[in-house]
Amino acid sequence: MKNQKKVKEDTSNHKVVKIKTGFESKNLVYTNKLRILLTITVLIFTVLVVRIGFIQFVQGNFLKEKAYQQQTINQIISPKRGNIYDSTGKALAIGAQVDTITINPTKIKKEDKEKIAKGLAEIFELDYEETLQKVSNDTQVETIIKKVEQEKVEKLKQWMKENKVSVGINIDEDTKRYYPYGSVASNVIGFCGNDNQGLSGIEAKWESVLTGTPGKIVSSKGSDQREIPNAEETYISAENGSDLTLTIDLNIQSIVEKYLKQAVDENQCTRGGNVIAMNPKTGDILAMASYPDYDLNAPYTPNSTLAKTYDSLSSEEKSIALSKMWINKSVGQTYEPGSTFKVITASVALEENITSTDKADDFYCKGYEEVADYKIKCWADNPHGVQSLRKALCNSCNPAFMQLGKRIGASTLYKYYNAFGLFNSTNSGLYGEQSSIFYNLDKVADVELATMSFGQRFNVTPLQMITAISCVANDGILMKPRIVKEITNTDTNTVTEVPVTQVRQVISKQTSEKARSLMESVVTSGSGRHAAVSGYSIGGKTGTSEPTEANAQEGYVASYVAISPVEDTQLTLLLTLYDPKGKNGHQGGQVAGPVVSQMLSEILPYLGVPSDEDASSNKNPSNAIVVPDIKNKTVAEAEKILKNSGFNTKIYVNGDPNTILVTDQTPKPGNSLLKGSVIVIYGEGSNVSTSVTVPDLKGMNASEAISALKSKNLNINIEGSGIVTSQDYTTGEQVPEGTIIKATLKQTLTQVH
Repeated sequence: MKNQKKVKEDTSNHKVVKIKTGFESKNLVYTNKLRILLTITVLIFTVLVVRIGFIQFVQGNFLKEKAYQQQTINQIISPKRGNIYDSTGKALAIGAQVDTITINPTKIKKEDKEKIAKGLAEIFELDYEETLQKVSNDTQVETIIKKVEQEKVEKLKQWMKENKVSVGINIDEDTKRYYPYGSVASNVIGFCGNDNQGLSGIEAKWESVLTGTPGKIVSSKGSDQREIPNAEETYISAENGSDLTLTIDLNIQSIVEKYLKQAVDENQCTRGGNVIAMNPKTGDILAMASYPDYDLNAPYTPNSTLAKTYDSLSSEEKSIALSKMWINKSVGQTYEPGSTFKVITASVALEENITSTDKADDFYCKGYEEVADYKIKCWADNPHGVQSLRKALCNSCNPAFMQLGKRIGASTLYKYYNAFGLFNSTNSGLYGEQSSIFYNLDKVADVELATMSFGQRFNVTPLQMITAISCVANDGILMKPRIVKEITNTDTNTVTEVPVTQVRQVISKQTSEKARSLMESVVTSGSGRHAAVSGYSIGGKTGTSEPTEANAQEGYVASYVAISPVEDTQLTLLLTLYDPKGKNGHQGGQVAGPVVSQMLSEILPYLGVPSDEDASSNKNPSNAIVVPDIKNKTVAEAEKILKNSGFNTKIYVNGDPNTILVTDQTPKPGNSLLKGSVIVIYGEGSNVSTSVTVPDLKGMNASEAISALKSKNLNINIEGSGIVTSQDYTTGEQVPEGTIIKATLKQTLTQVH
């Protein structure tokens, strides 16, 4: 019993111990759970705080902007791009009214989406699947098509009316860049892309001025992403682009382009040509042209020259070819100026008193000059012998100028080259302007100095060259070239003039007068006589630069620089022809000189430069006859009047010439023609002219030219004597019978370098 009791007690004690141990375990579990819960809570709270801080301080602006975008509708108001005008106010680049078609897919009912997509695709000739995708998007604005002409817009409006679609399709006003004169000054003006952003030329260079600043309309939308009716709107008006007025004169531009094209075609210039006309007193670029050019309204369409090989090119080659087509050769590529640069060398020598204009026997040409281990030949077959500076320039003698360059020295020449602006871009405001390529002064040894003195083995742009020559002609004052004359704010009509900028005095007025006198002698008695214009004082210099052996494929460059009038120069002109291969050869005096004469003969009268010829004098021979007015007379009566006056006739009449009246004639009344010239008469109902092909008169004497034209029922206006050096209609051009062809005759020259 005792033992049993003891056992029970022990058992009781044992049970008590067990109960105490279980309670303590539970406490421990609860404590651990609390700790874990507290830790998790702290962690969650910490994560939330970090997250809130991240959202507030890191993503705050982004989320605020996103919320703003989700709650607002922004409609962009496109600014009107500024127009471009020539100096006389003619529009060269304008914005033509077109429309852009957009849709708001959220406003289009689900059951109408396929119908609208099909309608839009058919009207605008678009891919249906792509159009349906846009219509099905969950966005406020999708652009269907840009720059739509009014004809298709009207077709869309009619479709919307017939299909009772009044919401979801927007017709927004827009503009399309349009160039009224097509290819005129194309390489200068440049063009815009589909978004009206300038991609080339003035359009690209002056983009920030022309483009303006977009405006916008901000309105609110609800959670259904639709505009809230009667909600407050914020309107920010667009700032339209400014208009530009260029220094280019469209009339002068048209003149130089006409003759540049003729020169490139007739002389088979494989790499084209360029011309610049400048006012040396202001630096204003009056005309600047490259040929071949291109149509500004279709800039991605190859011109006639490129079209011959375009289809055979790869995609990359096509892109490169188009880029070359757009280049403005006057600033975008360099060339060796050749003998035109002798004007600069001569001016430096005169300024430094190294020589004078007419010092006898100052130079000697034996047909070549020995420099280091080289014999550098003169261009002429026969040595020029002893010469003054004037005679050396008239002969364009290379040895004389090598001797002169050696006297001047490289460091002095480089000082003046820098002063003339030949080491730096002119900063004219033209797109893609390059700078020159010269040897470093420490690399100029005897041979480099010799070739440099007569304009070879260094490169400048045509604009750098004409700017330097203009400095010589402008009493030695260098002017910064200017292409933009005025900027007009179209919102306020405020006009800001781009100032004429005088850079520096490079040579003295006295040196300038001497240099101009030398240039005049080149035209009156030297190798530049083909550029002479009757009644005007012209100064000039020919240029012919040959390619290096490494670049033989580039061919010769024929050029001519001219100034007029010599006493008070108002015009500087530089013509450059690349790789001429025609029958006239490759020398600047022969190839470029006559073309410069043609240009000057029209530009100088237009500028109002007075001629020293009697205005009443007739350039035609004494047997010239004034064409009478025969309109509204019977054909028979008109024929009798003309024959009695000494003319031949070509008649186009359907019916009785005794009753049918004359409705037109070619040439027009008032023209002076040689006896025996043909007058074409058109009777009522027969006024469709017949075209004939202009023959090549170059190299003919007067009687040969008259005969060649007469055989084609064409007339002639003769200027000068000798042989024909230029004609105002291109060989092969189609013109109406009776057209007057102006032929310029000059004495045959052999020294035309």
